[in-house]
Amino acid sequence: MTYAAEPQVLEEMVVSGSRSATKLSETPVAIGVVKEEVLKRDKPKTMGEVINRVAGVHWNDLGNEQHSMSIRQPISTNAVYQYLEDGIPIRPLGVFNHNSLNEMNLAGSESVEVVKGAASSLYGSNAVGGAVNFMTARPSATPYASISARYDDTAGFKRIDTIASNTWGDLGLRFSQYSSRRTADNWQQYSNGDKDSVSLRGDYALSDSAILRATLVHTDLDAAMTGGLNETDYRNTPGKSVNSFTYRKDKTTRANLAWEAETLKNGLTTATLFSRKNDHGQIPSYTLVGCNAKAAVCQGTENNSHVDSLGLDFKHQQEFDWLASRLIAGVYLDNSDNPYYSNNLRVVRDPVTGKNLSYSNANASNPKGVRNYQADINNTAFFGQWEFSPLQKTRVVIGARADNISYDYTNNLSPAGSANFGAANESRSFSHVSPKLGATYALGKDSSVYSNLSQGFTPPEVSQLYGKTGVPDLSPATYNNYELGLRMAFLDGALKLDTAVYRLDGRDTIVSYTIAPGNSENRNAGRTRSQGLELGLNYDAGMFDARLATTLASHKYEKYQVSGSLDYSGKQMPQAPSDITTAEIGYKPVTGARIALEVVHQGEYSMNNANTVRYAGHTLLNLRGSYLLAKGWEVWLQARNLADTRYADSASSSYSGVGAYVPDTQNQYTPGAPRSVMLGVTYAYGSK
Repeated sequence: MTYAAEPQVLEEMVVSGSRSATKLSETPVAIGVVKEEVLKRDKPKTMGEVINRVAGVHWNDLGNEQHSMSIRQPISTNAVYQYLEDGIPIRPLGVFNHNSLNEMNLAGSESVEVVKGAASSLYGSNAVGGAVNFMTARPSATPYASISARYDDTAGFKRIDTIASNTWGDLGLRFSQYSSRRTADNWQQYSNGDKDSVSLRGDYALSDSAILRATLVHTDLDAAMTGGLNETDYRNTPGKSVNSFTYRKDKTTRANLAWEAETLKNGLTTATLFSRKNDHGQIPSYTLVGCNAKAAVCQGTENNSHVDSLGLDFKHQQEFDWLASRLIAGVYLDNSDNPYYSNNLRVVRDPVTGKNLSYSNANASNPKGVRNYQADINNTAFFGQWEFSPLQKTRVVIGARADNISYDYTNNLSPAGSANFGAANESRSFSHVSPKLGATYALGKDSSVYSNLSQGFTPPEVSQLYGKTGVPDLSPATYNNYELGLRMAFLDGALKLDTAVYRLDGRDTIVSYTIAPGNSENRNAGRTRSQGLELGLNYDAGMFDARLATTLASHKYEKYQVSGSLDYSGKQMPQAPSDITTAEIGYKPVTGARIALEVVHQGEYSMNNANTVRYAGHTLLNLRGSYLLAKGWEVWLQARNLADTRYADSASSSYSGVGAYVPDTQNQYTPGAPRSVMLGVTYAYGSK
């Protein structure tokens, strides 16, 4: 008797759903894939242009590769996502950075997979809304090289990409690099930024059944932080910036060495030794306090967060004849040091124009800053997943991961623990087991259904515990994910449908509770519910191709009391669009040519917790065109926001719903870019 599902049209292989190559039809989780050929064809400018084509995913552009995210959660900067490279987290837990994807080198990525919903059973903490996994590009079998240049005058943007790759016998090497520059001469004031990113990958075949892979990725981002605009400036002068010195500087280096071999019959073992070095320094625009229209002086901060990590990811995959089953199990070890420094700034501004002109140290008598500490972070985890087919056409997946997380905190200020000097030295730990149960059923060779129950969790961040003098008594927040999905193929596989309905319930969500005016603390006091429908359609045959990715969602506070007198329970969460859609239709008139029109729609949403201030949403039109010339040359064009629509990438309001509503002091917008045209040229030698 055979237990495996019959061969399907949907035999696309994915890695992120089980940490091992698996048929998509047997993966009981919502997962979107952006393939290598799409990345090569469309030459995306931002990470959002890659992952936003996945239904239910929205990368929010905050300028110069700064961003927030929405996957089964509102658009936010919360630590509810896991960002991975070849399955390894690019940052350690406890120091989540919502801008982490600016640490990726897209030129060195072969494909991107997005797991939607809680995935902590595989990837540990923060994999709540989802996990985004970038696969590094493999060396080519034969010599390959390319160089690409692009320029956008309106955005003041230019970029150069270079790739070189080849394999010599058992050794394959690949070099991937890009450098981008955004000058100050563009539609938006104070928005210049530079990024350089380099990826190296080497694959060495030790034998017919063993391989050694090494990757090294380095990125260097130096970007002005433009900041948001008040209501009047957004409506009248969207290219304005009130800032002149705020910045973000990120330097990151990641090195992985992976050994993979068939150690047992039908058994594959992978051991990955990894290291990270992140340096994140900034004067953030979002910490400017009291900078309203009448103030001549206000307050800001500068800070630096550094990470040094060393870790090991070890897993073994074993195939069994019994029930056509497979066991994947392993251990994850991550040891990271996180020194942190912050200081207060005195900001001088022009009350007439609203410009923040200059800054100075507001604590000159204390050169060590107002926060100066080191947190040693250790994460030990054991994970396992068993997949089996109890009935023909049915595949069941049972998994769990047990995480232990410890923080060893040392305050470098003296006297530690006294007023205004931060928290006292301490150590604490958290433990959590994240389960998963899923199943797929093959309806036929071209369709399958799946169900999935899984849990995600987020431990308290280091900054949530040690950002103030007192240390709050916090526990991990947990999120239960329930989903049903359907995958179908039509027209001999030319048209594919991927849809899911889900509910994600958050418990013990960490929220800021106001004890008294000017006195607040973090508490496990929130409960949330996110639920929705995700629908993806992809068509590719002959002269035409098309895609549609849409989500209809509701994100609600089940419980959120922020003070003794203010309760937002039952309200919709802010920055939670009712619907997000991207759609594209492409036309290939002749071989080597393609033109495509894209529609990007974002529905309305509440800007504040009280649901009294709203953003109306927007719809944008984009155009792509490319033509492959002879002898490896390609020219291409990308036009964004064709209708020159006024819109905001982010809109928020601090209005509590009580008292006077003053838009110019309470509302903040990140303006979207006007119409722009990018021109590019690529030369490629050899075959990828």
